[in-house]
Amino acid sequence: IVENGGDIYLNIKDDISIGIFAGDSPLSGRIALRVAAAETPLGICTSSGTVGHSLSFGVADAVCIKSESAALADAAATSVGNLIRKKSDVKKGLDRAMAIKGVLGVLIVTGDTLAIQGSMELRRA
Repeated sequence: IVENGGDIYLNIKDDISIGIFAGDSPLSGRIALRVAAAETPLGICTSSGTVGHSLSFGVADAVCIKSESAALADAAATSVGNLIRKKSDVKKGLDRAMAIKGVLGVLIVTGDTLAIQGSMELRRA
């Protein structure tokens, strides 16, 4: 497991859960993604408009992308995160993420809104 500020590369032998930190969202720290060892190697990367020092044009608390390529997951999370300027943009974000070739799944948290699509298994943290 290699983690760098919300960007994770995984090549694991046992299934794990990855907690989602989404800043001040009431969902922050309460949800996790289950990753099966058989799915790896893969990347799960997160972008946020409210957490951290990186520039984002969006307001999502967390946009997580799952891909076999960690670099693609990082770029897609940034792209989708920039789209989320209000809660009503979440559906547009899901559609954009799943239209990117190589994206396996997406999770978006903005405030008390949670959206998930594709190959993402949610767990309680």
